[in-house]
Amino acid sequence: MYLRAVHAEGSIKALLEFIRQNPLGILTTAISSQSHPFIQSSHIPWVLDEISDDPDAPVKGKLRGHMARQNPQAKAIMENAGQSSSQLTQDVMILFTGSVHHYVTPKFYTETKPNTAKVVPTWNYSAVQVYGKATVHFDSTSPETSSYLSKQIHDLSQLCETSQMGYTGQDGKPGPWTVSEAPERYIDIMKKNIIGIEIAIESIGGKFKMSQESTPGDREGVINGFSNLGSDVGDQMASLVKERCAMKDASKAS
Repeated sequence: MYLRAVHAEGSIKALLEFIRQNPLGILTTAISSQSHPFIQSSHIPWVLDEISDDPDAPVKGKLRGHMARQNPQAKAIMENAGQSSSQLTQDVMILFTGSVHHYVTPKFYTETKPNTAKVVPTWNYSAVQVYGKATVHFDSTSPETSSYLSKQIHDLSQLCETSQMGYTGQDGKPGPWTVSEAPERYIDIMKKNIIGIEIAIESIGGKFKMSQESTPGDREGVINGFSNLGSDVGDQMASLVKERCAMKDASKAS
Protein backbone atom coordinates (compact mmCIF):
# COMPACT_ATOMS: atom_id res chain seq x y z
CA MET A 1 0.00 0.00 0.00
CA TYR A 2 1.25 3.46 -0.93
CA LEU A 3 1.36 5.38 2.35
CA ARG A 4 1.81 9.02 1.46
CA ALA A 5 2.76 10.83 4.66
CA VAL A 6 -0.17 13.26 4.54
CA HIS A 7 -2.65 10.35 4.47
CA ALA A 8 -0.87 7.72 6.60
CA GLU A 9 -2.18 6.71 10.02
CA GLY A 10 0.79 6.14 12.32
CA SER A 11 -1.00 4.80 15.38
CA ILE A 12 -1.00 0.99 15.61
CA LYS A 13 -3.86 1.20 18.09
CA ALA A 14 -5.94 3.25 15.65
CA LEU A 15 -5.23 0.79 12.83
CA LEU A 16 -6.28 -2.17 14.99
CA GLU A 17 -9.45 -0.33 15.98
CA PHE A 18 -10.14 0.27 12.28
CA ILE A 19 -10.03 -3.50 11.74
CA ARG A 20 -12.50 -4.02 14.59
CA GLN A 21 -14.89 -1.56 13.01
CA ASN A 22 -14.43 -3.00 9.51
CA PRO A 23 -13.97 -6.76 10.09
CA LEU A 24 -14.54 -7.92 6.51
CA GLY A 25 -11.04 -8.30 5.07
CA ILE A 26 -9.75 -9.64 1.77
CA LEU A 27 -7.29 -12.49 2.36
CA THR A 28 -4.74 -12.74 -0.45
CA THR A 29 -2.29 -15.62 -0.87
CA ALA A 30 0.39 -16.45 -3.43
CA ILE A 31 0.78 -20.24 -3.37
CA SER A 32 2.30 -22.42 -6.07
CA SER A 33 -0.16 -25.16 -7.04
CA GLN A 34 -0.66 -27.38 -10.05
CA SER A 35 -4.42 -27.32 -9.55
CA HIS A 36 -5.24 -23.76 -8.45
CA PRO A 37 -4.31 -20.17 -9.42
CA PHE A 38 -1.10 -18.80 -7.92
CA ILE A 39 -2.74 -15.64 -6.55
CA GLN A 40 -6.13 -15.97 -4.87
CA SER A 41 -8.30 -13.73 -2.71
CA SER A 42 -11.38 -14.25 -0.54
CA HIS A 43 -13.58 -11.95 1.52
CA ILE A 44 -13.50 -13.15 5.14
CA PRO A 45 -14.84 -11.57 8.36
CA TRP A 46 -12.18 -11.61 11.08
CA VAL A 47 -11.99 -11.54 14.85
CA LEU A 48 -9.06 -9.48 16.13
CA ASP A 49 -7.08 -10.42 19.23
CA GLU A 50 -4.90 -7.40 20.05
CA ILE A 51 -1.46 -8.18 21.47
CA SER A 52 0.54 -4.94 21.36
CA ASP A 53 0.32 -1.46 19.86
CA ASP A 54 4.11 -1.13 20.07
CA PRO A 55 5.39 -0.54 16.50
CA ASP A 56 8.51 -2.58 17.36
CA ALA A 57 6.60 -5.61 18.66
CA PRO A 58 7.20 -8.64 16.39
CA VAL A 59 3.48 -9.50 16.47
CA LYS A 60 0.89 -6.72 16.84
CA GLY A 61 -2.15 -8.96 17.03
CA LYS A 62 -3.83 -12.06 15.72
CA LEU A 63 -6.68 -12.36 13.25
CA ARG A 64 -8.97 -15.36 13.49
CA GLY A 65 -11.15 -16.39 10.57
CA HIS A 66 -12.55 -19.33 8.66
CA MET A 67 -13.46 -20.16 5.08
CA ALA A 68 -15.30 -22.85 3.15
CA ARG A 69 -13.26 -26.01 2.67
CA GLN A 70 -14.43 -26.16 -0.98
CA ASN A 71 -13.04 -22.68 -1.71
CA PRO A 72 -10.19 -23.12 -4.25
CA GLN A 73 -8.04 -20.83 -2.11
CA ALA A 74 -8.66 -23.06 0.92
CA LYS A 75 -7.65 -26.10 -1.13
CA ALA A 76 -4.38 -24.45 -2.16
CA ILE A 77 -3.76 -23.43 1.46
CA MET A 78 -4.34 -26.97 2.70
CA GLU A 79 -2.03 -28.40 0.02
CA ASN A 80 0.75 -26.05 1.10
CA ALA A 81 0.24 -26.44 4.83
CA GLY A 82 0.10 -30.21 4.54
CA GLN A 83 3.56 -30.38 3.03
CA SER A 84 5.28 -29.61 6.32
CA SER A 85 3.14 -28.30 9.17
CA SER A 86 -0.03 -26.35 9.74
CA GLN A 87 1.73 -23.03 9.09
CA LEU A 88 2.02 -21.62 5.59
CA THR A 89 5.56 -20.96 4.44
CA GLN A 90 4.59 -17.76 2.61
CA ASP A 91 3.36 -14.52 4.10
CA VAL A 92 -0.29 -13.66 3.55
CA MET A 93 -1.90 -10.26 3.14
CA ILE A 94 -5.28 -9.02 4.36
CA LEU A 95 -6.81 -5.76 3.15
CA PHE A 96 -9.53 -3.98 5.12
CA THR A 97 -11.44 -1.11 3.51
CA GLY A 98 -13.57 1.47 5.27
CA SER A 99 -17.30 1.23 4.55
CA VAL A 100 -17.53 4.90 3.56
CA HIS A 101 -15.71 6.04 0.39
CA HIS A 102 -16.58 8.24 -2.57
CA TYR A 103 -15.48 9.76 -5.86
CA VAL A 104 -14.29 13.36 -5.60
CA THR A 105 -15.21 15.58 -8.55
CA PRO A 106 -12.89 18.47 -9.54
CA LYS A 107 -15.94 20.72 -9.15
CA PHE A 108 -15.47 20.44 -5.38
CA TYR A 109 -12.13 22.29 -5.56
CA THR A 110 -13.63 25.77 -5.28
CA GLU A 111 -10.27 27.47 -4.69
CA THR A 112 -7.87 25.86 -7.18
CA LYS A 113 -10.27 25.13 -10.07
CA PRO A 114 -11.30 28.81 -10.61
CA ASN A 115 -7.72 30.04 -10.19
CA THR A 116 -5.66 27.59 -12.26
CA ALA A 117 -7.96 24.72 -13.36
CA LYS A 118 -5.08 22.39 -12.40
CA VAL A 119 -7.31 19.78 -10.77
CA VAL A 120 -8.20 16.18 -11.53
CA PRO A 121 -10.72 13.70 -10.10
CA THR A 122 -9.73 11.38 -7.26
CA TRP A 123 -11.29 8.99 -4.76
CA ASN A 124 -11.41 9.42 -0.99
CA TYR A 125 -11.26 6.23 1.08
CA SER A 126 -9.69 4.56 4.11
CA ALA A 127 -7.90 1.21 4.29
CA VAL A 128 -5.63 -0.93 6.43
CA GLN A 129 -3.30 -3.64 5.15
CA VAL A 130 -1.62 -6.33 7.23
CA TYR A 131 1.00 -8.98 6.50
CA GLY A 132 1.85 -12.02 8.55
CA LYS A 133 2.14 -15.76 8.93
CA ALA A 134 -0.92 -18.00 8.74
CA THR A 135 -1.62 -21.05 10.85
CA VAL A 136 -4.24 -23.31 9.30
CA HIS A 137 -6.68 -25.52 11.21
CA PHE A 138 -8.00 -28.04 8.70
CA ASP A 139 -7.79 -31.54 10.23
CA SER A 140 -11.49 -32.25 10.81
CA THR A 141 -10.64 -35.21 13.07
CA SER A 142 -8.46 -33.14 15.40
CA PRO A 143 -9.84 -31.96 18.77
CA GLU A 144 -7.64 -28.86 18.44
CA THR A 145 -9.28 -27.96 15.11
CA SER A 146 -12.75 -28.54 16.54
CA SER A 147 -11.96 -26.37 19.56
CA TYR A 148 -10.56 -23.56 17.40
CA LEU A 149 -13.57 -23.54 15.08
CA SER A 150 -16.04 -23.62 17.98
CA LYS A 151 -14.42 -20.58 19.58
CA GLN A 152 -14.07 -18.84 16.23
CA ILE A 153 -17.69 -19.12 15.13
CA HIS A 154 -18.91 -18.20 18.63
CA ASP A 155 -16.68 -15.12 18.90
CA LEU A 156 -17.37 -13.98 15.33
CA SER A 157 -21.14 -14.31 15.66
CA GLN A 158 -21.11 -12.39 18.96
CA LEU A 159 -18.91 -9.67 17.47
CA CYS A 160 -21.16 -9.18 14.45
CA GLU A 161 -24.44 -9.52 16.35
CA THR A 162 -23.42 -6.80 18.79
CA SER A 163 -21.17 -4.41 16.84
CA GLN A 164 -22.78 -4.75 13.40
CA MET A 165 -26.42 -5.37 14.32
CA GLY A 166 -26.58 -3.67 17.71
CA TYR A 167 -28.24 -6.71 19.30
CA THR A 168 -26.84 -6.14 22.78
CA GLY A 169 -29.87 -7.01 24.88
CA GLN A 170 -29.63 -3.60 26.56
CA ASP A 171 -31.72 -0.42 26.40
CA GLY A 172 -34.64 -2.25 24.86
CA LYS A 173 -32.60 -3.83 22.07
CA PRO A 174 -32.94 -7.55 21.29
CA GLY A 175 -30.27 -9.93 22.46
CA PRO A 176 -27.75 -11.46 20.04
CA TRP A 177 -28.25 -14.73 18.22
CA THR A 178 -26.00 -17.41 19.71
CA VAL A 179 -24.53 -20.55 18.20
CA SER A 180 -26.25 -22.60 20.89
CA GLU A 181 -29.61 -21.77 19.27
CA ALA A 182 -28.73 -24.03 16.32
CA PRO A 183 -28.78 -27.85 16.68
CA GLU A 184 -25.43 -29.14 17.92
CA ARG A 185 -25.34 -31.82 15.22
CA TYR A 186 -25.91 -29.17 12.55
CA ILE A 187 -23.03 -27.05 13.85
CA ASP A 188 -20.76 -30.13 13.87
CA ILE A 189 -21.58 -30.72 10.19
CA MET A 190 -20.92 -27.07 9.37
CA LYS A 191 -17.55 -27.22 11.14
CA LYS A 192 -16.46 -30.13 8.93
CA ASN A 193 -17.06 -27.95 5.88
CA ILE A 194 -14.81 -25.07 6.93
CA ILE A 195 -11.17 -24.53 7.81
CA GLY A 196 -9.78 -22.13 10.37
CA ILE A 197 -7.11 -19.53 9.60
CA GLU A 198 -5.14 -17.62 12.24
CA ILE A 199 -2.91 -14.75 11.14
CA ALA A 200 -0.09 -13.39 13.29
CA ILE A 201 0.12 -9.70 12.30
CA GLU A 202 3.78 -8.91 11.77
CA SER A 203 3.34 -5.75 9.68
CA ILE A 204 0.48 -3.26 9.52
CA GLY A 205 -0.11 0.02 7.71
CA GLY A 206 -3.07 2.16 6.84
CA LYS A 207 -4.32 5.43 5.44
CA PHE A 208 -7.24 7.82 5.53
CA LYS A 209 -7.20 9.57 2.16
CA MET A 210 -9.57 12.41 2.94
CA SER A 211 -8.35 15.48 1.03
CA GLN A 212 -5.76 16.40 3.68
CA GLU A 213 -3.31 17.42 0.95
CA SER A 214 -5.68 20.06 -0.42
CA THR A 215 -5.60 23.80 0.26
CA PRO A 216 -7.91 25.16 2.99
CA GLY A 217 -10.29 26.53 0.38
CA ASP A 218 -10.44 23.28 -1.54
CA ARG A 219 -10.94 21.28 1.66
CA GLU A 220 -13.93 23.46 2.48
CA GLY A 221 -15.21 22.93 -1.04
CA VAL A 222 -14.92 19.16 -0.65
CA ILE A 223 -16.74 19.24 2.69
CA ASN A 224 -19.54 21.41 1.29
CA GLY A 225 -19.69 19.35 -1.89
CA PHE A 226 -20.24 16.13 -0.01
CA SER A 227 -22.75 17.75 2.36
CA ASN A 228 -24.75 19.07 -0.59
CA LEU A 229 -25.15 15.59 -2.09
CA GLY A 230 -28.06 15.09 0.26
CA SER A 231 -27.18 11.47 1.04
CA ASP A 232 -26.08 9.55 4.10
CA VAL A 233 -22.79 8.65 2.40
CA GLY A 234 -22.23 12.29 1.47
CA ASP A 235 -22.81 13.42 5.05
CA GLN A 236 -20.45 10.75 6.38
CA MET A 237 -17.77 11.70 3.86
CA ALA A 238 -18.08 15.38 4.78
CA SER A 239 -17.64 14.50 8.44
CA LEU A 240 -14.61 12.29 7.75
CA VAL A 241 -12.90 14.91 5.59
CA LYS A 242 -13.48 17.58 8.24
CA GLU A 243 -12.21 15.29 11.02
CA ARG A 244 -9.10 14.07 9.20
CA CYS A 245 -8.11 17.50 7.92
CA ALA A 246 -8.43 18.91 11.46
CA MET A 247 -6.29 16.05 12.79
CA LYS A 248 -3.65 16.75 10.14
CA ASP A 249 -3.56 20.45 10.97
CA ALA A 250 -3.30 19.72 14.69
CA SER A 251 -0.44 17.30 14.09
CA LYS A 252 1.40 19.85 11.95
CA ALA A 253 0.92 22.55 14.58
CA SER A 254 2.36 20.39 17.33
